[in-house]
Amino acid sequence: MDPRVLNVAIFIGLTHWSGRRARAEQNSVPPRRTVHHRREGFRRQRPPIVFRHIIPNILTTIVVVMTTQIGYMIIVESSLSFFGMTGSTISWGWDISQGRDYLSTAWWITSMPGIAILITVISFNILGDWLRDVLDPPP
Repeated sequence: MDPRVLNVAIFIGLTHWSGRRARAEQNSVPPRRTVHHRREGFRRQRPPIVFRHIIPNILTTIVVVMTTQIGYMIIVESSLSFFGMTGSTISWGWDISQGRDYLSTAWWITSMPGIAILITVISFNILGDWLRDVLDPPP
């Protein structure tokens, strides 16, 4: 496989998707009488049941999981770029890799991209925590 940005994005997206989490959340939603009655009365109209009753119940969890996974994907992409596996020079991991030789004389070449990765990942994690608090308040 050729190491290009699109291939890396596809690899990261396919290996870190939240489909299992969505399925587990959908199974944890207790069956409601309205969904049961709609299912019995309208056998052919399953998409309206899904969009009206199931997705609003699992949307909060999916949004929070996706925001926390963004930080993880940034770390994975930076790690792959650090080792030269992406084929792209427009990455913080590549910048850190190129600055290794100058670490004793110009420490900021490696430190600034590392600090940028740190701040970005922590920001997405804080955003995910805030969204969880806003979208799913405690009872």
